[in-house]
Amino acid sequence: MRLSELRDYSASLLQTDLYKDYCPNGVQIEGRDEVLRIATAVTASQEAINAAIAWKADALLVHHGYFWRNEDASIVGIKKRRISALLANEISLLAYHLPLDAHEQLGNNAQLAERLGIRTTDRCGEQNLLNIGELAAALQAEAFAAEIQIKLGRTPQFIAGDGRPIKRVAWCTGGAQGYFEQAIVREVDAYITGEISEQSYHLARESGVAFIAAGHHATEQFGIQALGLHLANQFGLKHRYFDQANPV
Repeated sequence: MRLSELRDYSASLLQTDLYKDYCPNGVQIEGRDEVLRIATAVTASQEAINAAIAWKADALLVHHGYFWRNEDASIVGIKKRRISALLANEISLLAYHLPLDAHEQLGNNAQLAERLGIRTTDRCGEQNLLNIGELAAALQAEAFAAEIQIKLGRTPQFIAGDGRPIKRVAWCTGGAQGYFEQAIVREVDAYITGEISEQSYHLARESGVAFIAAGHHATEQFGIQALGLHLANQFGLKHRYFDQANPV
C-alpha cells in the first residue's frame, strides 16, 4: 500500500482529529512511498530503529514518537542520530499518542483491560482517557497486584489503600498518575496507571483506594501491537513488533 493510504486509514481509524495532543499524530518522518513491511514498537528509540532497519521495514509505527510540545526543536545529538538513521534507510515514522490510548478496541486502555479481565463500564475525564470498569469477581488487593505482575511481566509498585477487596477499578495507561483524584471521586477500589508521583502514596493511604503503578512501558505495550496486527490483516502487510526491555 502507499504511505499516504496508511496515513489516511490510520487517521480515520484512530480519529486523530478529535484529540488535542502533545505531539503530531501520523507521519512524523517520511520514507519510501510503498509500504509492505511495518514494524511496531512502543517508543522510537535507537534500539527500535535499528531493529526496523535490520528487518528491512518500510515503516515504523510507535506510540511515543518525536517533536513533543515544548521540547527543543534543534535536531542535534540523539535526535539527529535517530532521524538520520530513518532517513538513510527510507523508513517512515508514524506515531499515535492519545488517539492510541483512547481507541475503544485497539487502544492501550482497552487492550490493558482485556488482559486484566476488566469489563469497561464508563470512559470519562479529559478526552475520555480515564476508564472505569469491574472485575468479574472481587480479588484481594495483593492478589490483584500479583495478577498484574504475571500479565504484564513487570512487578508493579503497589500502594495499599484500606485493604478492601478490589472489584471496581479505574485506569489510564502511561504517565496518568494525575487522574488519581478523579478516580477516587468515582468510588473505585483501585487505580491502575504506569507511573507514580510522591503525592500518590498519601492519596492512596488517606482515601483507601489502592494505587498500582504497573509501568509506563508495560501498560502501553499492547495498543501498538494491536494496531500493527490490525493493519497487517486489513492490507496484507507483514508486521513485526519489537519489544524493548524498559523497567520504567
